[in-house]
Amino acid sequence: MEKASSKQELALEICIDSVASALAAERGGAQRVELCDYLVGGGTTPSAGMIAVVRRHIQISLHVLIRPRRGDFLYSEEEFEVMKRDIAVCRELGADGVVIGMLKADGTIDMDRTRELIALAQPLSVTFHRAFDLTPDPYKALDDLLQLEVQRLLTSGQQETALQGVDLIRELQERAKGKLIIMPGSGVNPGNVREIIARTGVNEVHASVRRKVESEMVYRKDYPPMSGSSSLSEFEQLVAEEAQVRLMRL
Repeated sequence: MEKASSKQELALEICIDSVASALAAERGGAQRVELCDYLVGGGTTPSAGMIAVVRRHIQISLHVLIRPRRGDFLYSEEEFEVMKRDIAVCRELGADGVVIGMLKADGTIDMDRTRELIALAQPLSVTFHRAFDLTPDPYKALDDLLQLEVQRLLTSGQQETALQGVDLIRELQERAKGKLIIMPGSGVNPGNVREIIARTGVNEVHASVRRKVESEMVYRKDYPPMSGSSSLSEFEQLVAEEAQVRLMRL
């Protein structure tokens, strides 16, 4: 299992939702990918088929998002059962880690059920995701995560972007004292990654750095639409760009 270290080399994690993005991230020099589905909704758990094929095609570390639906992080018992089963699938398919986040109705971390998911995930690495950014007291939430002994926290510093949240991220990094990896995410790109690292002292960053890719379809019919809320047409996809991943590396 991964160990947090204040002296480790910078690690770059790329958030992806396709095999093409996984390959671009690896070619660009990323150390890890976070595999999701439905990124337009903040990300949900990808299919078993997607996990298996991505695992077969890349050598770098593969972490998988465990999130049964979009929206808040207060889950029913049925949704919790889905999460437990998805973690079992990730273990079976060779993932290196899972990315989880559960809150109680008052916005605090659901300690009991998070602890249960961590136990089920062993020996995989566990990241607590940006559900943290919706907690009322980030310092108490950090203490809870330290008690749970998760390996990593993904956070924007409770702001829209990590650059806006650098002050809190720096405080979290200092308070964690190397016992937990603090990983800034949200809006991290080649133009601001060095500033974020310099101002926070972190060793890992999380980014998506995607671009629009046109479909190879020759026959195109714009109506009826396949989605009622997508900003993309049926003939566009967002795919991680190898060149941008390379620019993220220091």
